[in-house]
Amino acid sequence: MTRYWRTLCRFWGTALAMQLEYKLNVLIELLAVALSLSGSLLMLSLLFGPARSLGGWSWPQALMVQGFYTVFDGMASTWLRPNLGSIVTHVREGTLDFVLLKPIDSQFWLSLRTFSPAGLPEIGLGLLLVVWGGRQADLSVSIAAMATVVLMLSAGALILYSIWFLIAATSIWFVKTWNATEVLRALLASGRYPLSAYPPALRLVFTFVLPVAFLTTVPAQVLLGEVLLPTLLLGGCLAVGFFVTARTFWLYALRHYTSASS
Repeated sequence: MTRYWRTLCRFWGTALAMQLEYKLNVLIELLAVALSLSGSLLMLSLLFGPARSLGGWSWPQALMVQGFYTVFDGMASTWLRPNLGSIVTHVREGTLDFVLLKPIDSQFWLSLRTFSPAGLPEIGLGLLLVVWGGRQADLSVSIAAMATVVLMLSAGALILYSIWFLIAATSIWFVKTWNATEVLRALLASGRYPLSAYPPALRLVFTFVLPVAFLTTVPAQVLLGEVLLPTLLLGGCLAVGFFVTARTFWLYALRHYTSASS
């Protein structure tokens, strides 16, 4: 574990040095994130009727859900898209051969080789939106609730990573997986609204098939004190289940990988 930690520090240190060569990009990305978040808040406000309620959620509570969605979208921009998006390139150009020859786990290398600081402002703005919504809702959050939120965010990150990695791993057979990734991003955008705002059939899909509820709605419910222990346990089990599935599928895919030079 120590060797992997040192490797990760070197990976991200190198990536940060490369990104800081273009300092103006940071300001441009921050402006783009602010505009995107403003558009999302505008769309959210249009869904609220005269009663200022969406699926039983008030405006401040819905802001918390939007904030958690922004956090995960920033996480995808910072970590998932730069790394998992390059798996297709490695397969197409044959550079996956060099990754497999390295004395380190290939999934670790492909998942954490680089990161983009441009997504960090989006994560920060998402957290600020959660705090702002919580203050407007007059929440009093305990330390236990905060710890639970951190655990659920970790479970949500693991679910999001596993689904994205599963799609990326199919590039062993189908090189062009960009369309599937874009469809996934569009489906994940459904998490910006509370789960109860959707019909019952979609609630089941967003809970068990594509569990975006555990990325946004459930963490907000934890802060509101409205989530039950079975829901938390279900989120943890889904996170472990998706990760084990992604890991197993990757090992299976490697057995069917043929080197670009063979």
